[in-house]
Order: sequence, then C-alpha cells, then structure tokens
Amino acid sequence: MNVAPARASFRFYAELNDHLAPHRQYQTLEKEFFVPVSVKDAIESFGIPHTEIDLVLVNGESSDFSRLVRDGDRVAVYPVFESLDITPELCVRPQALREPKFVLDVHLGRLAAWLRMLGFDSEYRNCAGDAELARISAEQERILLTRDRGLLKHSAVTRGYWLRQTDSRRQAAEVVERFDLARSLRPFTRCMACNESLRPVSKVEVQERVPPLIAVRHEEFRECPACRRVYWEGTHHQRMRRWIEELADCETTQASA
Repeated sequence: MNVAPARASFRFYAELNDHLAPHRQYQTLEKEFFVPVSVKDAIESFGIPHTEIDLVLVNGESSDFSRLVRDGDRVAVYPVFESLDITPELCVRPQALREPKFVLDVHLGRLAAWLRMLGFDSEYRNCAGDAELARISAEQERILLTRDRGLLKHSAVTRGYWLRQTDSRRQAAEVVERFDLARSLRPFTRCMACNESLRPVSKVEVQERVPPLIAVRHEEFRECPACRRVYWEGTHHQRMRRWIEELADCETTQASA
C-alpha cells in the first residue's frame, strides 16, 4: 500500500534567501517527507546553515531546532538579530554576543588581518581543520566566519556567519554591518599578525628595532607583547583611517534612516 508523504511549508525571510536559488527566493516552499524530521534538519535541507537563524515560528508559535515537523505545519524562519533584542521570544541559539569575537576558516587570512586592524578579537590559523574550528567556536564563544556553508552545519557550531562577499576588504565591511559593530570599532589597537592587544611603548624602548628615519620622525609607538612587532602611524595610516571613518559613517547613516 502506498503511503502519501507528509507536507510542510517553509518561508525564509530577509538575507536567509541568499542561500536559496534565485527562483526559490522570497516565496513559500513546500517540503515532503515520509518520516518525521527535526526543524533543524528540515531547514538545513534547503541549504541554510542553522547558525544564521535566530527565530523559528511553527504555526505562529516559537520553536526550537529539536521540534519535529509534522504534516501541515507552516514554518517561518528568521535571521540572526545581533542588534535587536528578541529575548521575549524563544531563540534557537545562545544569547547574542554584544562584544563579539571571531574565528575564521583557513581561507580568510586577509579578512582576519582587516578585523584585527579594526580592533576585533579574531582567531585565525592557516592549518585549522573543520573540527578544530567548530571546537574553538563553541568553547571560546566565537562567531565562526566562513564561505563554506557545510562548515556552519556542524552540530557543535552555535554561532556562525556565511560571508556573501569574496573580497577581503568588502568582507570586513560586511561583518561590521551584519553585526552592528560601527560603535565598537577600536582601530589600531590589536596586532594584525597574532591578534594580541597592543601596548604603548616609548621611543627609547623600540628605537633599536625600527628604521632610523622612523625613530626620528615619530614619537608614538605601540608594541605587541606576544610577537614584539612594533607599530607606528606610517604612510598607510591616513588611508586606513579614512576607510574606517567611512565604515562608521555608513552605519550611522543606516541607523538614522
């Protein structure tokens, strides 16, 4: 005897549609199944990582990922609200990180440098495997940044974001916008090489480790306590400062719109 499949409808909102093929975006999608599936598995079958989801409504009621989808269910799925407090509702992930830290996959070394320059704690190792990245994200409560959707579907990952941009500088701007970080920018306070917070040092302490002309022209220096790299306001500093100001201005304009 043939058994008719159960059917449930799904609607994905806002940027979650980036994960769908163009012809499936911004519309109600139907899923058929013969055995019960969890909300998490059903959503990820559409190619959407669970880490990008903050709220799921099943038949108008807030649901967690473990709920089983039943015949006739209507499922509405909403993206992460880092800048909006929705705690009165049941979230499907841990509390939003108001002082976010990041861990980046092996393909995002340049982005890690940009984020560190902006002052954000950004863990990066060019040899870290998927399991290690998932562990670091979970144990250290870091947002996992990646271009690999499959990595974000790892069950151990509770916080993560799939980058839409491919250029590293544009990716940095994307992260600032996505997590509402314009007010948290602390540029030139973190080592771009090893992620440690920089400390101010006197010219006397570093003059033997910087070019003679730099020692003559500059009075203010910062040093990484881990790798001992020395930083000063070089010719690139003003260009980077203008870019950072543009990031902050863009976010302020969007917030007031």
